[in-house]
Amino acid sequence: MNLKHLIKTFTLGLALLAFSITTQAAVKIQQWQTSTGAEVYFVENHDLPMIDLSVNFAAGSARDSAEKSGLAGITRYMMTLGAAGMTDEVIANKMADIGAILGGSFDADRAAFKLRTLSSAREQAQALEGFTKVLQQPDFPEAVLTREKARIISDLQESATKPESISNKAFMSAMYGNHPYSLDESGEVDTVSKIKREDLQDFYNKHYSAKGAVIAMIGDLTREQASKIAEDLSRNLPEPIDIAPIPAVQLPTKPIEQRIAHPASQSHILLGYPGIKRGDADLFTLYVGNYILGGGGFVSRLTEEVREKRGLAYSVYSYFMPMAELGPFQIGLQTKKDQANEALKLVHETLTKFLKNGVTEKELKAAKNNIIGGFPMRIDSNGKILEYLAMIGFYKLPLNYLDEYNKNVDSVTTAQIKEVFNRRLKPENFVTVIVGDPDAK
Repeated sequence: MNLKHLIKTFTLGLALLAFSITTQAAVKIQQWQTSTGAEVYFVENHDLPMIDLSVNFAAGSARDSAEKSGLAGITRYMMTLGAAGMTDEVIANKMADIGAILGGSFDADRAAFKLRTLSSAREQAQALEGFTKVLQQPDFPEAVLTREKARIISDLQESATKPESISNKAFMSAMYGNHPYSLDESGEVDTVSKIKREDLQDFYNKHYSAKGAVIAMIGDLTREQASKIAEDLSRNLPEPIDIAPIPAVQLPTKPIEQRIAHPASQSHILLGYPGIKRGDADLFTLYVGNYILGGGGFVSRLTEEVREKRGLAYSVYSYFMPMAELGPFQIGLQTKKDQANEALKLVHETLTKFLKNGVTEKELKAAKNNIIGGFPMRIDSNGKILEYLAMIGFYKLPLNYLDEYNKNVDSVTTAQIKEVFNRRLKPENFVTVIVGDPDAK
């Protein structure tokens, strides 16, 4: 077989692979509960000798208090830096020895731990042993806590000088007030400095039980193997304690505007309003409509009006961030200081016109085609599917969420977009933050 034929065969193989990914509609999700109450979401896939798994807890920054802001994030991270007598270096070396990857994520709602490992017996066993100890036997070493607190405080002090960080923090604080979503995920300098080892242990005992935990798995496993792994991961977690749910978000009843001085050459502008929860009936309507408003990059109205026609910003965007309670709807842009008021006025005019007139059938068709056409890229790897499994499990979404995704997008109408956006957004009560405003005192 000559080189030309090999290249042709390889290219055809890639094309067939792309076609199979594009046309694959179903992700078969198996779901059950462990004997200790953890929810398990599993997709069996033997294409690669790999396993991807995550364990998610309702232990995000919304579980912090104002007095101990930052505790939730430090607890999650410190769990990976010492467990069952193993130092952070030992944990890292054990994973590296078998090519496994230990990771995680953290936000207001969730604290998550992730593991990727080969499915072969030795590698799988060693990776799961270390991962299980991280979850069940964290040591919270005093010396490591001291080191990490110093690092976090240094990062917080640096962030306090950056306009993007200042605007994000001020925006969330203004929008959510006394609600726990207003708390910075990294905490504050004065609260982090006061956190003690016993605070971490107490937070772990309260928020890391199996009841309410979500275990997501995909890869080279049978259902029987996955069930055993889930049982082992959830067996020795702390005893469950009744924890109050995150409180409902109160909608602003009047506009809030903050103009913050900063020496940066550009103004950083954020404006918005509490948006939607995960599983909200309006989610797909708002998602498709926002693609047209400001989520579709160069094809969005905000980009067309603010950047292309007026040249007032290099980039301008809008998005909804669904959470357990109402996450933010946010519009953001950066512009020259002397153009800040003009740019802000134009954003309001564009949004007002969007709400008044709705979208055209042509815009809607283009948005649907782009979203649906890009959907295969959302589930083209085990890692991406794992993220969806964890989200579906944590937020109690239907098991056919992925199967129905394109159908839900395609069912959105122009009339629905106009009605839902006007019902859900109240621009007259928006929160607005401008960092780097020339008129700020």
